[in-house]
Amino acid sequence: MTSRQPITTQPVTNQPLTTPPIRVLLADDHTLVRRGVRLILEGEPDLTVVAEAGDGAEAVDLARARAVDLAVLDIAMPRMTGLQAARELSRRLPGLHLLILTMYDNEQYFFEALKAGASGYVLKSVADRDLVEACRAAVRDEPFIYPGAERALVRSYLDRLHRGDGLPERAITEREEEILKLVAEGHTSKEIGELLFISAKTVERHRANLLQKLGMRDRLELTRYAIRAGLIDP
Repeated sequence: MTSRQPITTQPVTNQPLTTPPIRVLLADDHTLVRRGVRLILEGEPDLTVVAEAGDGAEAVDLARARAVDLAVLDIAMPRMTGLQAARELSRRLPGLHLLILTMYDNEQYFFEALKAGASGYVLKSVADRDLVEACRAAVRDEPFIYPGAERALVRSYLDRLHRGDGLPERAITEREEEILKLVAEGHTSKEIGELLFISAKTVERHRANLLQKLGMRDRLELTRYAIRAGLIDP
């Protein structure tokens, strides 16, 4: 008689499916801030910074040229603010997730960020605690707001937007905001016209409208207003 050999089976192992990390574009005009934020993000296995920008206009160009899942944008940057960049990116790349990173604890900025297409708003002072989760939430299409506010507030605001409601009209238009920022940064009307592809005469007309709307007299007062509005750093 021949003895039977025992049948042996290999143990079955369930290998987890690996997903590629979230590709992040980081935009902030301060190199040290970008470096610190990059360290926070790249300490996580599911996040990787694939591009860095020093202003909003560069962020828009990089997002269009690179494969990016999420753009983290500072509010106050040269040439184009984070909110302006978010509006532009929402128009050009509707599938790109957006997150605002700022030093300004301001509810109006938060609502403006949502209106511009951002999923969340993170304070720089607590970025080491909140930024990673905010990035993950943004990619899941979930709202994220800095501590102290309710997620229900976010959902309520988004519902109002979907119904065609929203916040009261802004004091100035988006174009006027762009010109205000550039005026406050010290650009001449000719330079502003070249940056925005409009005539210097049109710039002067917008500038006159700004002074009238805001009840101001000169560039100095406009600059102070731009600082208070978070368009430029003090």
